[in-house]
Amino acid sequence: MNPLAHTVPAEHRWIEVSDGRVTVYGVCPPDQFQRCRIEHRLACPAQPLPDLWPWLTSLRGENARRVKRQDDPEPPPPPEEWPDAG
Repeated sequence: MNPLAHTVPAEHRWIEVSDGRVTVYGVCPPDQFQRCRIEHRLACPAQPLPDLWPWLTSLRGENARRVKRQDDPEPPPPPEEWPDAG
C-alpha cells in the first residue's frame, strides 16, 4: 500500500529513502506526487482502530472483502442450457 503522502498525517507516513530504508517523514506539505508507506496495523482489517481517515476506513473494508473473496469457494458453473430470453 503506497498512498499519496499528502493524504496521510505526517506522524504516520513513511518515506522510502534512496538506500531502501524508510523514515518517518514529518515535512508538511510533501510533494503532491510523493508516495509513502503506512504501518500494517493501520490498513489491516483485523486490527480495531478508530476511524482515523475516511480513505483508510474504506481501505480496511476493501482488505476485509478481499480476504473473504479469497476464502469463498468457486462460483457455481453456468447452466448447461441458457433460458430463452426472447
